[in-house]
Amino acid sequence: MFEPIGVERDAVATTLGTMVYYSPRSGLWAETDGAEGETLVFLHGFGGGSSAYEWSKVYPAFAFQYRVLAPDLLGWGRSDHPERAYTPQDYIQTINEFIAQTCPRPPVVIASSLVAALTIRAAIEAPERYRGLILSAPTGLSDFGEDYRGNLFAQLVGLPILDRLVYYAGIANSTGILNFLERRQFAKANRIFPEIVEAYLESASQPNAEYAALSFVRGDLCFDLAQFISQLTVPAAIFWGEKSQFSPPALGRRLAQLNPDAVKAFVELPDTGLTPHLETPAVAIALIGKFLSLVL
Repeated sequence: MFEPIGVERDAVATTLGTMVYYSPRSGLWAETDGAEGETLVFLHGFGGGSSAYEWSKVYPAFAFQYRVLAPDLLGWGRSDHPERAYTPQDYIQTINEFIAQTCPRPPVVIASSLVAALTIRAAIEAPERYRGLILSAPTGLSDFGEDYRGNLFAQLVGLPILDRLVYYAGIANSTGILNFLERRQFAKANRIFPEIVEAYLESASQPNAEYAALSFVRGDLCFDLAQFISQLTVPAAIFWGEKSQFSPPALGRRLAQLNPDAVKAFVELPDTGLTPHLETPAVAIALIGKFLSLVL
């Protein structure tokens, strides 16, 4: 998938399949002592063609000081793509299994959107495995009783045969990916360069990639984060793109207010969309660096 310089690929087995992950360890990074320090785990969000590439413009900045891991979640990127309808518990379980197998000490997990919300639930189930959380727009996409599955597109994708047609015609091609990035993920289309589209397309074109993507689009993975966030005891910090299309920053502030003891900071980033770390990576790097002092 378009890996940064000096990044090595490895894999671990989970109960649902093998997860591939990336870590800056060779070449340039081999001379650093990051492997002896704290571990940072970067988890990408969901969408057609999602993968660890989402954080690839950010995580190398921390490799000199930290041990850095960036996995492709099950059903995405180079990881296994089980033929199944995925559930939130599938990802809660495999995220916790990945951390248990790769992190001798509790890491700080940096996660995006729906996966950030799932990471909150994973940290609620196994708080001893987490040092802290830095979250970009954590939302269950059905928060405060709003049901994502009620929208027309989700209902159409729930129809057999039509779901595959929608995936291959509207998602797993460069036009569909560019359209999604422009309309739903980025605040400004001129920040989308060809490599981003190519990386998303490569991930979306993997065999059986449609299973996880369609589970997401149908709403199978959505839930009400407001019912869980008050149970979080691991320290967390949140940043949120001002122009996030799926959920506005006001929703994020409302969620954060449900647990002020755990949520140490909330920052709204102006003129950015759903993935500030891909749209304005330098700003995300600076903000994550600041947040680390709050959660470590």
